[in-house]
Amino acid sequence: MSVLPEFRAANDRYAEQFSKGDLPMPPGRKVAIVTCMDARLDPAKFLGLEEGDAHVIRNAGGRVSDDAVRSLIISQRLLGTNEVVVIHHTDCGMRTFTNDQLRKRLREETGVDASAIDFLPFGDLEASVREDVATIRSAPFIPKDIPVSGFIYDVRTGRLHEVS
Repeated sequence: MSVLPEFRAANDRYAEQFSKGDLPMPPGRKVAIVTCMDARLDPAKFLGLEEGDAHVIRNAGGRVSDDAVRSLIISQRLLGTNEVVVIHHTDCGMRTFTNDQLRKRLREETGVDASAIDFLPFGDLEASVREDVATIRSAPFIPKDIPVSGFIYDVRTGRLHEVS
């Protein structure tokens, strides 16, 4: 059964009370956040954000992929953000498989070769945060003078732990 009727009804209720249509395009807090798509993470809630405060870039694992870098470039160069926060989390599904395992599964289930895709899985949580922070810092189109921080969100406690 589709969730679309629920989504439409919720949107109707939201739109009736909506009063933020005049927010500017650039985020008010001038920050971009790269984090995981995991449904247990609600960055607005655990960071105290409101609509219009930040760009939130989400993908599997919260990895700083080429597409995340593309979004960060636009965020920085066209929309004025001047800080980046990378947030990975405990109990992440990206730690449960390797590229080879997923590629094999896809080949078996679809008959299509996925060897060209790097799904960006990782084993060491802190190392993955450090790697993604380093990727941002070394990106040629991201200003070198902006702060880039890395954190791990604990899905059990709701707390952030900074990765140095």
